[in-house]
Amino acid sequence: MITLPDLSLFSLMDFVAVGTLLVVWSLLSLLIENAPKRYPSTSQIMAGYRREWMRQFVTRQPRIFDSQIVSSLRQGTAFFASASMISIGGGLALLGNADRLRGVAQDLTLGADPVLVWEVKIFFMLLFAVNAFLKFVWSHRLFGYCSVLMAAVPNDLDDPNVYVRASQAGEINITAARGYNRGLRSVYFGIASVAWLLGAVPLLMATVFTVAVILRREFASESRAVLLSGNARVDDTQS
Repeated sequence: MITLPDLSLFSLMDFVAVGTLLVVWSLLSLLIENAPKRYPSTSQIMAGYRREWMRQFVTRQPRIFDSQIVSSLRQGTAFFASASMISIGGGLALLGNADRLRGVAQDLTLGADPVLVWEVKIFFMLLFAVNAFLKFVWSHRLFGYCSVLMAAVPNDLDDPNVYVRASQAGEINITAARGYNRGLRSVYFGIASVAWLLGAVPLLMATVFTVAVILRREFASESRAVLLSGNARVDDTQS
């Protein structure tokens, strides 16, 4: 357990860097998922395409193509969930060998901080890996729900539940994608948190770089421009 005297092992810059990363991580998700409708994020635009996908799915015969897409999405989430588990295992192994990591740091002239400092930094990285794992697992399960709802869509176009079921499948699909994207952002910031091993300033620099990369991909990427240039119904991108 960390006591108040232990906190003195960290500088003010350490607290500023860690606080900045956590605040930016939280605010970035809010911005991406609730961007202004006049300038939506890539994730919001894709939500519109997912709804359009379900509308087209109703009349597509056979529907094997759609099931293959969902299967592919589930495979992606399963892959990242497995990778997150490996990261968690590696982090726990490092916690048990913090002395060895401290020795490597001394060899690289990164300072001779107490073992507790290295353990806290590794644990901080582990938090992102655990969060990513939970998000990917939930996303994987939601894509499974989506596949079940898609299977429940009647083949008879005159059935009053046709578009109701398709709409439900679309919303679950969007929720699953949201969890997947949150998991990816946890991975991005988890990688950025590795810079804390080098110090507070490198952590701040890594945070700024990570934010810039994510913002560009969500609001200024070529793929976003391509998505907006299409004719799909993205007027309802706000979830």
